Amino acid sequence: MKYITLLSFFIINIVSAQNGKVSISGQITSAGAPIPYASIYVKSGTQGTDTDKNGYYKLDLNAEKLTLVVQAQGYRTQEKLVNLTEGNSQIINFNITEDVLGLDQVVVSATRNRISKKEAPVIVKVLSPKLFNATQSASLADGLNYQPGVRVETNCQNCGFTQVRMNGLEGQYTQILVNSRPVFSALNGVYGLEQIPVSVIDRVEVVRSGGSALFGSNAIAGTINVITKEPVTDGWEINSTLALIDGKTADRNININGSVVSEDLASGVTVYGIFRDRDAYDANGDGFSEITQLTNNSLGMKSFLRPNDNSRIGLDFTAIRENRRGGNKLNLSPQFTDVTEALDHNTIFSGLDYEHFNDKRTQTISLYTSIQHTNRDSYYGGLGGGRTAEDSTVANNAFGNTKDLAFVTGAKFNHTFNNSDIITTGLEYQLNDTDDAIMGYNRLVDQTVNSIGLYGQYEWKPTAKFSVLIGARLDHVTVDGYYTIETVESTSNVSETVLSPRLTLLYNLTDKLQLRGGYARGFRAPQAFNEDLHISSVGGEQRFVILSHNLKSEFSNAYTASLDYYKDFNNTQTNLLLEGFYTTLENPFTIVSTGAVLTNGSILEETRNGAGAYVAGANIELSISPSPDLFFQAGVTVQKSIYKDNQILFEADESLPEEHDVALNKFVRTPNTYGFITSNWQISESLKLDITGNYTGTMVVPLVVSDSGFVTLNETESFFDITTKLTYHFDPVPNFHVELSGGVQNLLDSYQSDFDSGADRDSTYIYGPNRPRTIFIGLKFGDF
Repeated sequence: MKYITLLSFFIINIVSAQNGKVSISGQITSAGAPIPYASIYVKSGTQGTDTDKNGYYKLDLNAEKLTLVVQAQGYRTQEKLVNLTEGNSQIINFNITEDVLGLDQVVVSATRNRISKKEAPVIVKVLSPKLFNATQSASLADGLNYQPGVRVETNCQNCGFTQVRMNGLEGQYTQILVNSRPVFSALNGVYGLEQIPVSVIDRVEVVRSGGSALFGSNAIAGTINVITKEPVTDGWEINSTLALIDGKTADRNININGSVVSEDLASGVTVYGIFRDRDAYDANGDGFSEITQLTNNSLGMKSFLRPNDNSRIGLDFTAIRENRRGGNKLNLSPQFTDVTEALDHNTIFSGLDYEHFNDKRTQTISLYTSIQHTNRDSYYGGLGGGRTAEDSTVANNAFGNTKDLAFVTGAKFNHTFNNSDIITTGLEYQLNDTDDAIMGYNRLVDQTVNSIGLYGQYEWKPTAKFSVLIGARLDHVTVDGYYTIETVESTSNVSETVLSPRLTLLYNLTDKLQLRGGYARGFRAPQAFNEDLHISSVGGEQRFVILSHNLKSEFSNAYTASLDYYKDFNNTQTNLLLEGFYTTLENPFTIVSTGAVLTNGSILEETRNGAGAYVAGANIELSISPSPDLFFQAGVTVQKSIYKDNQILFEADESLPEEHDVALNKFVRTPNTYGFITSNWQISESLKLDITGNYTGTMVVPLVVSDSGFVTLNETESFFDITTKLTYHFDPVPNFHVELSGGVQNLLDSYQSDFDSGADRDSTYIYGPNRPRTIFIGLKFGDF
C-alpha cells in the first residue's frame, strides 16, 4: 500500500508539471488547533478552496509568483507570498491569529456585497452570539443596546411595545432587514423585536446613518440586518434558562437547534425551535402590569444547496406564534377587566434566493424573493374601573383583527474589474398591505404601499489607500391608504418618484488609521408606521393615531465622518472609533395630542408634518483585548435632537381657558448621553465571567394626565443597568458538551420608580431599563 501511495503521488506531480501546474498543500491552524472550513485562495485570482474538518487543504496552481490569502470566520486574514516553480510541490502551512475584535469580519450590509469590515466604505458594527450570550439576551430587543448610537426602549406598560432608536431618531427611521431583505413591516416594528429569538441569529449587522440608496425608504437613521444561522457543521444543542424578575416573576426559555451538512459541503440544513413563557410583572402593586405576560412558540429552518461550483440555492422559513397580554385581572376574559391589551400573533417569514457565479468569480447574479404574513387578533379595552351597561357594550366592542403582508422580490448583479473596482446594480419590488380593524370603534387602517426601486453603485479604488462608493436609488412609491376612527376619516393617495443618492469615502491615512466620510439622502412617504398601529390607553380610554390631511413626504440629509484606529501592542489588540453624525429632517412626521375626545371616550392624536429638525452628535467606542481570553469594550453617544421651532405636543381647546398648548424644541424620550460596556474573561478552559452594562442619561418624557388629557413634561433620572454572568463548561464524554450558567441582570436594580398607576394611568409613561433586578440560571448541552 505504501508503494502504491508513493507511485500515485509521483504520477500526480508528473501530470501537474506537464500542465505547468504546481501542487501545494498544507494545514491551517491557530494556537496549535486546526481550523476547519477556512478559505484559502489566490489574491486577485480565481483559484481557491476550503480546508476540510481537520484544517487541511490542497490546490493545483500555475507555476508563478503569487500571494495566498487565508480567511476564516473569527480569525485575522493572513497573506503569504510564495514563488512556485514547475515540478516542485510545496507544503505551505498557515498559523492564523484569532480576531478577537472582529476587524476582519466579512459583512454584507455596507455594499450589499461580501466585503471585509476594514475595506467597507461605511462603519459596520456586528453583534455576535457571543455578545447575546454574555448579556443573557432572549430576543433581538435585549441585545441591540450594546452598540454606540443604538438604544432599545419600551413604550407601553400594557403591551410591551418596543422600538429601536438609532442616532436619536425613532424606530420608524430604522430599516430592519431579515437576511438582507426588507420584510420587517411597520406592524412588525411594533412587537417584532421581541419575536426574533437570539438562538436563531448568526449575527446582526448595524449600519448607522442613511442607507436609502441601497435598501429603500425608512433607512434614514440606519439599517439593522438580522442574519439567521447557516448550517456549517453537523451538530445539535438544547438550551434552557429560567429567570426570576424581581426574584418572583418567572421567565422561562427553551431553545433546540440542530444542523446536518453533507460530507462534500454541497448541501445542509439547520432546524430550530423556541418556547418562551413569561409571567406578567406588576412593579408598583396596583394590580396592573408593567411587563406583559408573554408566550412565544417559534419553529424554523434554513438550508442551502450547491448544484455545482458556480451556483447556490438558499431557503429559509420561520413560523412564530406569540401571545401577549397586559393590564389587570389577567385570569379573566379581556372584556371583563378594567384595562386589557391582548394580542395573538401568527407570523410566517420565508425566503428563497439563488446565486450564480462565473468561473472567474468576477460576476455574480442574485435572484431572491421573501414574504412575511401576520394574522393578529387583538383586544384594546379600557373601562377605567367602571362597570355599567354602557361600559359592557364598549368593552365587547374592543376586539380587533389585523392582517399584514410584506413581500419583496428582486435581482442583483455585480461585476468585479481587474483593478478590483466593483459595479453593482439591482431591481427590487416591495409590497406592504395592512388591514387593521376594530369594528366596535369603527377603527380602520386599510393601507397598501407599493415600491419599485432601481439602484446602482460603483466602488472605485484608484489606489490601495483610497476608495469611493457612489450610488443612487430611484424609487417609485405609491400609497393607497384609508384611515378612520369613529367619524374621523383621512386618506393617503400618493404616487411619487424619489431619487436617493449616496456617497462615501474611505482613506487609509496609515496602515492603522482609517478616515471615512459620507452623505446619504433619504425619504419616508406619508403612511402609517409602527407608532400609528400601536394603541395605548390613558384615563381608561384608548388613544388612537390618525394621519392628518395633506401629510407630505419626509426627507433627510445625513452626513457622517469617522476615524477608525486599530493597533496591536505585542499580544494586545486595540481599536478606537470616533464617529460624528449630523442628520437634517424636512417635514418630519410628529404625533400631536389634539385634546379631542371622541363620543366613545377615546382620545384622538394626529400625525402631522412638524418643523424642520436635526440630530447631531458623536459616537465613541474603545475595544481592548490583551489576549483571546480577555476582552473589554465600551461605547458612549453624545448628541442633540432638536426641532428648528417648538413642536406642539398638546393642542389646547380654546374654549377651555385652563388649558394651554404644550410645546418643546427637543425630541422627547431621547437622552443626550447614553452608552454601554461589555467585558468577557475566560478565567480557565472551563470557567468564564461576563460583565455587561448600559447607561441611559436623563431625558424628557411626556405624561398624559388622565382626568384632562393634558400633557406634562417630566425629566427622568439616569440609569445604569449592569449584568453579571458566570458560565461553567465541561465534557462528560467526548463530543458531548455541557454548560451551566447563572447571574443577575440589572444588578443595581436601576429601574423606573414613578410609574403611573391604576386603571386611569398613561400606559406609555414607561422608560429606562426593561426589567428590574432579575436572577437567572441556565443549562445548555449538546454537540456544539
